[in-house]
Amino acid sequence: MNKYQKEYLGKKIEVVEAKNPSLKGFKGKIIGETKFSFKIKTKEKQTTILKKTNVFLIDEEIVEGYKITKRPEERIKIKR
Repeated sequence: MNKYQKEYLGKKIEVVEAKNPSLKGFKGKIIGETKFSFKIKTKEKQTTILKKTNVFLIDEEIVEGYKITKRPEERIKIKR
C-alpha cells in the first residue's frame, strides 16, 4: 500500500506548502475527509482545508494534495 492509498482519519496533519501563505504550518488532527478537502481539528477550532492547492505532512510522510483529490473509498483503489 502506498501513501496515497492510506486512511487519513484520525491522523496528525501539518500544512507544509500552501497557495494561501497563512495556512503554512497549520497543524491538527484529521476528523473528516471529502473528495476535495480535509476537516481538521485543533484545540481552538475546526477548519476545512482544500487538498488540491496544498502539500501536507501526514504521519511523517509528505502527501501532495492534488494526488489524493478522490473520495477516500476511491483512493484506496489507486495504482501507483
